[in-house]
Amino acid sequence: MTRVVNVPTFSKKLMNVTGMSEQWVAARIKQKGDGKCIPWKSLKDLILTHPDVSKRLDVFPLSIYGLIVFPKALGHVDEVVTDLFNRLDKRVTPIPIILAKTFRSLSACRKAGEGRFI
Repeated sequence: MTRVVNVPTFSKKLMNVTGMSEQWVAARIKQKGDGKCIPWKSLKDLILTHPDVSKRLDVFPLSIYGLIVFPKALGHVDEVVTDLFNRLDKRVTPIPIILAKTFRSLSACRKAGEGRFI
């Protein structure tokens, strides 16, 4: 017996996370290299203006993952990041840990007088 797994498309995932319409999402998806992505500016605008605060709080970590943790296309959030984001438990977010490790690493670089990120 085989089971058909319905994997949502990039558009559907973005619609789910952002709460925006299919038309809004489709107008902002770009092709970069071998994958699709959405410009950071589009997500930033949502974080600042979305009427639903819970959606703002969903878009913000997606942006952090896409820009800082898993950057692929400069200034864009990649499709792969939305795959990861959809799989994460919404009640548990690694952002505080990521930010703490980043802060510690930058502090260690500064103390050591080195200019590279660990």
